[in-house]
Amino acid sequence: MPRIQLKPLADYPFACEMPVRITDLNYGGHLGNDTLVSLIHEARTLFLASHDFSEMDCGGVSLILGDTGIVYQAEAFAGDLLRIEVAASEPWRGGFRLLYRVTRPADSRTVALVETGMVCFDYKSRKIAGLPDGVRGICV
Repeated sequence: MPRIQLKPLADYPFACEMPVRITDLNYGGHLGNDTLVSLIHEARTLFLASHDFSEMDCGGVSLILGDTGIVYQAEAFAGDLLRIEVAASEPWRGGFRLLYRVTRPADSRTVALVETGMVCFDYKSRKIAGLPDGVRGICV
């Protein structure tokens, strides 16, 4: 089976740093995939907050996760500091994509490239909502 292909952007407008904790390791002794998804979620909420948005109020709509793609390129271990860069891209009528690059600044290695498809959602009607113009404006 061929691997999915994700390509890094030249520049990401947002970045945050998070340490790998001992509890983030799996039985292989490296960062677990479940934890990476949690770190990405945390980075997403910080990115949205930097634009005065949240997952429950993103320009007047809520956001739900439609899909996630991850390509691992290196291991990460307890004590590593990870830099997670985030950019919004590919707006469409009902959502957009978030692109992430996870690196280890200590040796400049890329640990993973990640993409998530964010869908605008109206919890009252339980239906996809339109992408607000203010949210479209944060897409590169």
